[in-house]
Amino acid sequence: VMQCSASLDVLFLLDGSYSIGKGSFERSKHFAGKLCDALDIRPDRVRVGMIQFSSTPHLEFPLDSYLTKQEVKERIKRIVFRGGSTETGRALKYVLRKGFPGGRNSSVPEVLIIISDGKSQGSTGMPAVQVKEGHIMVFAVGIKFPRWEELHALASEPTDQHVFFAGDADDAANGLYSTLTGSVCSATAPGCKVESHPCERRTLETVKELAGNYVCWKGSQQPHAVRASLCPFYRWKRVLIKHPSRCFRTVCPEPCDSQPCQNGGTCVPEGLDKYHCLCPVGYGGDIHCAAKLSLECGVDLLFLMDSSAGVTLEGFLRYKAFLKRFLQAVMGQDSPMNVGVAQFDTNVRIPIEVGQHKDAFNFMKSIDALNFGGGGTLTGRALRYVAQHGFRSTPVFADVQDDLPRVVVLLTDSRSQDPVAEAAKYARDRDLFLIGVGSSFVRAELAEVTGNPKQTIVYSDPQDLFNRIPELQRRICSVDSPEGCQAQSLDLTFAVDASAGVGLENFLRARDFVRSSRLHFSINRDVTQIALVVYSSKPHTVFALDTYTSNSALLQAIDQAPFLGDSASAGNALLHIYGDVMTVQKGARPGVNKVVVVLTNGGGMEGAAAPAQQLRDNGILVFVVVIGDTQRDMLLKVAGSPNYLVHISSYEDLQYYQDLIIERICEEAKSPVNLCKPNPCMNQGRCVLGPGSYRCECHGWEGPHCENRVLWGDSPRSAVLPPHSHVRHGSSGWQHFSRASQHTKRH
Repeated sequence: VMQCSASLDVLFLLDGSYSIGKGSFERSKHFAGKLCDALDIRPDRVRVGMIQFSSTPHLEFPLDSYLTKQEVKERIKRIVFRGGSTETGRALKYVLRKGFPGGRNSSVPEVLIIISDGKSQGSTGMPAVQVKEGHIMVFAVGIKFPRWEELHALASEPTDQHVFFAGDADDAANGLYSTLTGSVCSATAPGCKVESHPCERRTLETVKELAGNYVCWKGSQQPHAVRASLCPFYRWKRVLIKHPSRCFRTVCPEPCDSQPCQNGGTCVPEGLDKYHCLCPVGYGGDIHCAAKLSLECGVDLLFLMDSSAGVTLEGFLRYKAFLKRFLQAVMGQDSPMNVGVAQFDTNVRIPIEVGQHKDAFNFMKSIDALNFGGGGTLTGRALRYVAQHGFRSTPVFADVQDDLPRVVVLLTDSRSQDPVAEAAKYARDRDLFLIGVGSSFVRAELAEVTGNPKQTIVYSDPQDLFNRIPELQRRICSVDSPEGCQAQSLDLTFAVDASAGVGLENFLRARDFVRSSRLHFSINRDVTQIALVVYSSKPHTVFALDTYTSNSALLQAIDQAPFLGDSASAGNALLHIYGDVMTVQKGARPGVNKVVVVLTNGGGMEGAAAPAQQLRDNGILVFVVVIGDTQRDMLLKVAGSPNYLVHISSYEDLQYYQDLIIERICEEAKSPVNLCKPNPCMNQGRCVLGPGSYRCECHGWEGPHCENRVLWGDSPRSAVLPPHSHVRHGSSGWQHFSRASQHTKRH
């Protein structure tokens, strides 16, 4: 955010000697790029050049070569380590002799930044003095474990404002900005000021230390005799030495210093002058966390709360507190939600009917009156019970039901003692939307209840349960406001490998994937149609695109999909889909995007590339989901693009990729459509595109899609009909145009 913006020439002297080494040289380059962030590099403001020095100086680029910050940083990245001895004095003499290459001839201030370990092998004293006498501001930056006394001798006065350590890159960049602001740059932003703070400089020094006393032999005055004695033994050791120092940095006021967030909200700064508030549950009415006590989505909502011995009294009380906090957050006077509470253990009861209370105060009093049961955990029985009796209070009149979506939120922390899968299916088949909330201990069971991992909310600890309230709000309201491709027209076919190579168990997992995927789509004639094909050596259509028009009917049909065994042939399946599934005769709709999702273990893909390309040529996307180890090259030819190929390690992991796969399908559903692909005209009719419409040119056939044979002869039914019929898609639906009426009038 802070940049030195002034007319300024900056020359880097980068140490590329062997004492630095290639690794530290790369860090020096990174640091030089960091310093560039503190400079406003433009042709009329700051210009930057660089010299690498070792045994001899080498000009990497002059100041007039690269005139934007991005260009300079990219060029610095490409500099190659040269190696050699550390001749800092020779590099300074080069600057004295040549000046700043490509610079503006001292018409603007000149800044020299030396990045080195300060271990020069020649004298630097006189050249350093001469450079500073030439009115060049010198900064010295230590890299690795530098010799600080030499760097202080190189730098301008005061040295504590001109000597930095590259290891603290952000602090050093701030320090450079702070020092330049005090001399050549424009003033700091309003409210910002330069402050000093204690810091330390580190270096490695070789010290002599006593290792101990060892026996040694010395001569004596007696001839041919020696005397044993103890002699000290020393060794040399490298020690990390820390020198206390003072550093300078520019400090600016935080936008959160004024504490703008109300009601316990947390302020998060964004740059120097912007912020946003993270608001607690129930407070997000404006940017400062004003109270927000209603949820704008209309649903009939029933909490099914576990009060069995498995959750314990403590857990039951926690659920009551969770419900109260949830109602505080979402239930207002004008809330379109109808809320009720059921609790279960061995038995099931509904102490608070759906819609019984319209205000939070009376609702909370009823929650306080709920008692702990402490019996067994019969979750399956409870789900079946609320499916039958949980929403009895919602009809407005005896013979008229409201049309609000019905949502059941299961709160549990203990595994069921009876089966839940069939009971959950029973509830979902009655158009109940199930959401599971529980600890990670019951994650698998919650996924089994909801039929979709996306509809489970798992918390890690008791406090985390309360943090999940906003997520629960979103899950509940996603029923009332369709997202993704629930509002997009789509003809979707699943092709599921049901061969012996997949096996029955994995086939059932793939079938469950199709089962839960349907929940992401609005199934009806106007929005999404789904077909299912299972295949082994031969394909089998379980149901066509236009067979079912509701999610519940689709669910029952998916469960009837058979396992076939035998070998697999994906090519036969794709040919079958092209000729007998994605056709107008079988319910495919012109002007609607079409997608085929192939679920396979990679077997039987030989010969699948050609029919897959035939589908793509006719505007039908082929999306391949491959499970297990297989040949990627062959699958890529079938998918046509890496974007339409998803590789999953095992069938068990298939459910975790559902969101990704659905998201890709939804993206495709939004792409433009060619009304003539696939060809909507039957019996070799030719599709002709018009502006926002198409027509079929028929030969020997008639009708909007060339579906009726033209009859010739003298019988009453063999009146001469025109060979061409037209169909046009307008805002009012399909309009049929025939030349027959005009022909009759002329005669």
